[in-house]
Amino acid sequence: MPEQKANVLLIGGGAVGAIAALNIEAGGLGDMSVVLRSNYQVVVHEGYTIESVDHGKLKGWRPNKVLNAIPDVKTEEIPPYDYILTVTKNCPDIPPTLQQLIAPAVTPGHTAIVMIQNGLNIEKAMFEAFPTNIVLSGVSMIDSHEGALGTIYHEEHDLLYLGAFHNPNLSVEKEMEAARKFIEIYGAAGKTTIHFQENVQWGRWRKLIFNATLNPICAITGLDDARIRLAPGAVEGLVKPAMREIFETAEKLGHVLPDNIMDTMLNMDPMDLYLKPSMQCDIEKGNYMEYEYLVGEPLREAEKVGVPTPTLKVIYEICKAMQWRIMEARGLITTPPKRVM
Repeated sequence: MPEQKANVLLIGGGAVGAIAALNIEAGGLGDMSVVLRSNYQVVVHEGYTIESVDHGKLKGWRPNKVLNAIPDVKTEEIPPYDYILTVTKNCPDIPPTLQQLIAPAVTPGHTAIVMIQNGLNIEKAMFEAFPTNIVLSGVSMIDSHEGALGTIYHEEHDLLYLGAFHNPNLSVEKEMEAARKFIEIYGAAGKTTIHFQENVQWGRWRKLIFNATLNPICAITGLDDARIRLAPGAVEGLVKPAMREIFETAEKLGHVLPDNIMDTMLNMDPMDLYLKPSMQCDIEKGNYMEYEYLVGEPLREAEKVGVPTPTLKVIYEICKAMQWRIMEARGLITTPPKRVM
């Protein structure tokens, strides 16, 4: 008798989420429900249009269930979700918070929350909200972006590092078992590369060498990650000083990164692709930026251990001001009326 499929809910079916859902459905070990927002109408009526280096060209593909709201497992009498994947932007400064959003779908003590999201200390709010649930860490190294709504361009092989954040209320063995089971589900189709990562914090600090530096700097300057390397003085005067601050903070906290990590992350994307990092894409679309977990948390950790971070502080304050501008435009902030002369 075939094994029952895992009941999986994915929140955030954009560029990365769509590929994650496709991986799981293609493997046949997960029954997918995907919650969409801006692209819901397109996907529910026409399906996704996907050009993927891993899956080829797909037109009209839909996950098993396409939803426009996060379900409430109690009131809707839905079987408990085994896994909830959060693949949205994570902005704790913008209400409602992620843990508030997913709460109706979480079954205490059962649902494993898989955070395929960037940044540092993202698990702490989850542990506080769901003290009896396993929380897994997913660090995605993927180049995937959404052009028109529902149109996904996946241009570099999907590579995911998956491990478990340690919830002090749970056993490490149980957390590791959940992580390995999800790896089996996610990688069953053989289309992706997914590695078990025991030290999830090391992996997050490694990615911060890019995400806390090039990502916001490209958003602030409006230069993609090729042009920022071509702009006179930008790398030596902005990017590398910020990278060194992240590198030194990670080392002070016991996460020793490779000596060449800064050059690796700086030159990770081919110059001739002129790729825009996620925060630049967000700011150009008028969307909120997830700068708190990408820049703010590393900055606060540096302050705790006494690592000077002058470049990161400037990046953080500029991002905060840019976020304020978006919040004002969206009506979250009301400013005093302009004086009439």
